Amino acid sequence: MVQTINPRRKSIRIPNYDYAQAGMYFVTICTHNRTPLFGAVVDGVMHLNAFGKIVELAWLDLPKHYPNMQSDGFVVMPNHVHGIITLLPIEKPQERAGLKPAPTHVHGLFEMVRAFKTFSAKRVNQLRQTSGTSIWQRGYHEHIIRSDASYLNIAEYIQTNPQRWSDDTYYVGS
Repeated sequence: MVQTINPRRKSIRIPNYDYAQAGMYFVTICTHNRTPLFGAVVDGVMHLNAFGKIVELAWLDLPKHYPNMQSDGFVVMPNHVHGIITLLPIEKPQERAGLKPAPTHVHGLFEMVRAFKTFSAKRVNQLRQTSGTSIWQRGYHEHIIRSDASYLNIAEYIQTNPQRWSDDTYYVGS
């Protein structure tokens, strides 16, 4: 009997880094097989189709579910999304004599990206009538934003991404 060994995927995450701590994160999430599902770039402008609009709304809806999250820049491209997620510090409740504060649940980056992918995929699949079909590739890429200069460069990259589509790493010719 031949046994196949599934190699473990190498993590690109920083070991022992707390991705639930306050900070800014640049994320890129690609569609399954980089399939262009969300619309088309025409003359440097992204035109969202119905699936792209669902993805955009799912992203914009995240802060309603995660009060410690802000979106500080986002773009839907034909086969991926780029966004900046800011995780805000959570104030811990003060203890009062004899009373312990209720635990504060802090949601981290992983949970927010998971929720975004789940919410958007479910809605896209409902519209396509393809329940359970993969919309997103496994995992995602993230970069911790550590300076104002880095933030400004990334924010500009996100905003101008449609204008540079034909030179983009994720470009799939139309």
